[in-house]
Amino acid sequence: MNLLALETSTDAGSVALWRDGEVSELACPSGDPVGTTHSQTLLPQVRALLDQSGLGFADLDGIAFAAGPGAFTGLRVACAVAQGLAFAHSLPLFPVATLEAMALASGGERVLVALDARMGEVYFGTYVDGVAQSPVVVLPPEDIVLPAGNDWLACGNALAAYPQLAERLQGRVVKQLPQLMPSAAAVARLAAPRLLRGENVAAADAVPVYVRDTVALTVAERLAQGGRA
Repeated sequence: MNLLALETSTDAGSVALWRDGEVSELACPSGDPVGTTHSQTLLPQVRALLDQSGLGFADLDGIAFAAGPGAFTGLRVACAVAQGLAFAHSLPLFPVATLEAMALASGGERVLVALDARMGEVYFGTYVDGVAQSPVVVLPPEDIVLPAGNDWLACGNALAAYPQLAERLQGRVVKQLPQLMPSAAAVARLAAPRLLRGENVAAADAVPVYVRDTVALTVAERLAQGGRA
């Protein structure tokens, strides 16, 4: 069984191939702005990965993509490419939650995932044995409600971007992994069992999961945060 996975939630994008339990991954060139780079490089990286594996699109059994949250433009790129390939090759499609895949990649049983949402905010989710304990939120680091317990594993780049969050987690976590980022390999591992169970969505129904409702701040909001009008 061959499953292609796409991950462009951040500038550290990647593509992966799940092939009968073995996963190979290829990083996408990173740059700024995020969406411009991924829109130019995602499909070439997909073709490069398939070529390395000796496969073509006709050999695929499904496509998975990181649906979010993450960088808005990056999420749209992954969704659009996944939809296009699913339509073109009549393949089932599997949206995967970005933070859920990060929790899997961490290897922990009780995991706090904190991804930098920029604009002074954090995408935050809690997972126990891979199951989300509450909806993902996007909040300033000081407003995040931390779960009870002192045996959590925390991961995600928000731990480095917002030292105050890392400090708040002291005494609640046994380990912090600030270097752990979203990866296509984790998306593939999470989606593979769903492919076996036939838990796909119609390509036309696949949408990014933004969590944050708006990106643009008003002039008043920027000034209130100490920014420029």
